[in-house]
Amino acid sequence: MVAVHVLGPGQWLGAEIRDSDAWKVPLTAEHRQELLDAVRAAGPRLDAITPADFPLPTLEPVLRQVRDELADGRGFVLVQGVPVEAMNQRQCEIAALGLGCHIGQIVTQGPGSAPLRHVRDTGADPSQPRTRSYQHSGRLGYHSDPTDVVALLCLRPAMSGGLSTVVSSVAVHNEVVRTRPDLAEVLYQPWWHDRRTGEGPDSFFTKPLCTPRGDGRVSISYGPDYIRSAQRGAHVPPLTPAQREAMDLLDRLTGDPRFALTMDLREGDLQFLNNHLVLHGRTAYEDHPEPQRRRHLLRLWFTGVMTPPAKP
Repeated sequence: MVAVHVLGPGQWLGAEIRDSDAWKVPLTAEHRQELLDAVRAAGPRLDAITPADFPLPTLEPVLRQVRDELADGRGFVLVQGVPVEAMNQRQCEIAALGLGCHIGQIVTQGPGSAPLRHVRDTGADPSQPRTRSYQHSGRLGYHSDPTDVVALLCLRPAMSGGLSTVVSSVAVHNEVVRTRPDLAEVLYQPWWHDRRTGEGPDSFFTKPLCTPRGDGRVSISYGPDYIRSAQRGAHVPPLTPAQREAMDLLDRLTGDPRFALTMDLREGDLQFLNNHLVLHGRTAYEDHPEPQRRRHLLRLWFTGVMTPPAKP
């Protein structure tokens, strides 16, 4: 197919918005107390939280605006001031899921179908093909997660590093279309990816990096680490020269300061990202020596957030 420019608010440049507060949503004292009250009233089960079970009378309209911004705006929001300092770990998990259920339908993650994942350094070797990104402290290349939205709640930042970086995948896509239309077409062709679930053929699948949505928009999915590790599959063909060149171009553009926006997530920050519109990465980090001070985030996945394509 012939790739074309994609329009809309999902196209933005980090250089143009990094000094803006438009993408930040600070919680008020009333919001914080309302959240704490909802956490204390909620049951202990993490997989049974619904908006009806987790009422947020004054905060729910704010979360509705967050959802709208994710679906039809820039595709990312940073909520600030979640009162993690006033909660234990279990309560923080309930708070994250309680807030999240007002955004979309929670998707379980990985082994055990957990409703959320703890993002912290477990000492896993990032060079091993089955290591997951949430298990180590190394740098993460720009990528998107396999659901509509990913959220990260920061319980504790690292001693140094661990910066979250985001780019508009729409802006990157349009730059590829503008400068290398031949490579833009390659993005719409099937690519092999690695689920990192094992050694058998079920661990590998094909999917284009760019998929038209039918409403003039494009869903963009990229993960260079998982594309490269797919090469371990016995039946997976080598990357073509055009694919390698396309990845090199994507990696150069996502690393360009014009496109990138850096967030230094602090305690109580809750980041929401639309995986169809935004790619995200992370710098390597170094932890505090004390276990109780080490970097710790909670990751949630959601579906049912994107606005359905308009009917003809």
